[in-house]
Amino acid sequence: MSPPYDVVDPGRRLDLETADPHNVVRLILPRPEPEDAGDRPDRDTKYRHAARLLAGWQREGILAADPEPAIYVYEQRVPGTDDTPELLQRGLIGALAVSGPEVGVVLPHEDVMPRPVADRVGLMRTTRANLEPLLLTYRGNGGASGVIERTVEGAPLLSTTTSDGTHHRLWAVTEPAMLGEISRDLATCRALIADGHHRWAMYLRLQREHRHLPRSPWDRGMVLLVDTARYPLRVRAIHRVLYRLPVAEAMEKLGDQWKVKEVPGPLPAALQALAEQKRHGGNGFVLTGGDGVFWLLSEPEEALIDATVPHDRPEEWRHLDATVLHETLLDHTWHVPDGPDDIGYLHTAAAAEREAARAGGTAVLLHPVRESVVRRLAEQGVTMPRKSTSFGPKPATGLVLRSLPLG
Repeated sequence: MSPPYDVVDPGRRLDLETADPHNVVRLILPRPEPEDAGDRPDRDTKYRHAARLLAGWQREGILAADPEPAIYVYEQRVPGTDDTPELLQRGLIGALAVSGPEVGVVLPHEDVMPRPVADRVGLMRTTRANLEPLLLTYRGNGGASGVIERTVEGAPLLSTTTSDGTHHRLWAVTEPAMLGEISRDLATCRALIADGHHRWAMYLRLQREHRHLPRSPWDRGMVLLVDTARYPLRVRAIHRVLYRLPVAEAMEKLGDQWKVKEVPGPLPAALQALAEQKRHGGNGFVLTGGDGVFWLLSEPEEALIDATVPHDRPEEWRHLDATVLHETLLDHTWHVPDGPDDIGYLHTAAAAEREAARAGGTAVLLHPVRESVVRRLAEQGVTMPRKSTSFGPKPATGLVLRSLPLG
């Protein structure tokens, strides 16, 4: 098992690779081994290596196909901390249509970057498999949740605990009556992409590539669906690190159009100051260079927002922190190019602080946006700036894979 590919940092990746020769991280983040020396030294080498690994694991019985089709009930129980209570999440893993009228049922809420989409397309096309589920949320009418609650009373297919203390259980639902209950409930719902926008774009592109095939397996993609009316997700911010912009330069360029004040550290205290500011409304960010000094930015002049943020979207979108960050600060004030050499996206504030210290750059720490805001904008067809939210807990990778037949 592994976290999803886009939250595995280099150190964690190495830990997973060395922990077991069959860890799924070798498939989702492949790198060629010495036996691949005969391959052409091009960018597809790692994809062919992953395909060979996957085929080998199937031949060896490391991975085996289930005897009959199923929808899987997946449970995660995340232990509580001093600041957060224990979280119980249950959902359904299955293959969701990505062609035809069903496309309009799935609501993206973030823009995507071409390079990660192309990378996932290359990997999936070569391995001919859905290696990890996307995380989607919906608001059901109770039918699917009833099936879940009855299913978890029985013995699971597996039960395990990962190193972060999260307990995972999985069941297979194969009975036609129960599958019918699920279908009738989900048929009335629209699903919001909580995590996996790049993989959803991958599904759509690969479906288009294979639209000449009748009953193509590429017409579906593996997802985890969670009814957030029953099991609310946690929504966290995704922070930015500006690799080539030192804090002193960032502060100098702000001018007098923002309210700026130093707030006491360490990091948890600075984040609390940001949370207090957000309770009063308006945009707010914390800047740090990883040196223990934190600056709170707030109350930008409305004239600045009016001049820098496009007017072709709803006002709620225009005043999102992520919108103001990208349109006003990154583009207009700091002139930071939107590329991997200039901006890093970190899922924890601590990681962003460390990365800013390492690079000599600036960490921009954000406050999370509410799920209701995300869904409201998505239902209007409005996407947020990429990497605006981090929903969780994310499904573990490696419990369920979907192999696509040749053809």
